[in-house]
Amino acid sequence: MMSQRTQGVALIVTCEHGGNRVPAAYVEWFAGAGKALASHRGYDPGALTMARTLVRRLNGQLIFATVSRLVVELNRSTTNPRLFSPFIRQAPDAIRRKIFERYYVRYWTSVQQAVQHALEKHSRVVHIGSHSFTPVLDGRVRDADIGLLYDPGRSGEAQLCARWRDALCRRSPQWKVRRNYPYAGASDGLTRELRRRFSASRYIGIELEINQRHPLADRSAWKAMQREIAASLGDVLDA
Repeated sequence: MMSQRTQGVALIVTCEHGGNRVPAAYVEWFAGAGKALASHRGYDPGALTMARTLVRRLNGQLIFATVSRLVVELNRSTTNPRLFSPFIRQAPDAIRRKIFERYYVRYWTSVQQAVQHALEKHSRVVHIGSHSFTPVLDGRVRDADIGLLYDPGRSGEAQLCARWRDALCRRSPQWKVRRNYPYAGASDGLTRELRRRFSASRYIGIELEINQRHPLADRSAWKAMQREIAASLGDVLDA
């Protein structure tokens, strides 16, 4: 559990791609989409389990979604062309608006309010977005076990990721940990929007990316990995 040394820091963990659920009202638009829904296109395997482990072990607050990213992409801005997948783009505008209001707006509002409320009681918020990435994309192998994504222009995020990487390497030197891999941490998404709303001195937004070969492999090894990742973040927050 988070010690009293870190009572000035609030930990918020989010998981935008925690499941591949398609609400009944929109099932008709996903005929033949079973393979896509079960793949990394539909959700992030292991991400929600990892998020729950972080919250349980580090006394954080969890906000998550289980609606598939193919229904609406919760980690993209409103102007991103990938907000809606090709499946939902076939639906009428009225349906897309309803999806947007019910799932996207509610989720983003809940996260923003959680950060705002936490800052009313704490000096700083550390926000961890829990994600996972497919081991191979477009024929290219991703050569990392863990990625830590951040905005290089915000020193607090860069420093926390450097310390977290070092803590991970001390605890589990067999893992390859890379920063801003396999994606750029300052790219379009939820953390970038929150950076616009909250100052660098009070908000730190990090995306944790885990290679999906771990949650999809040996269950005991995956559980051990979750514990070590949580413990390494605890090392950093307690420092």
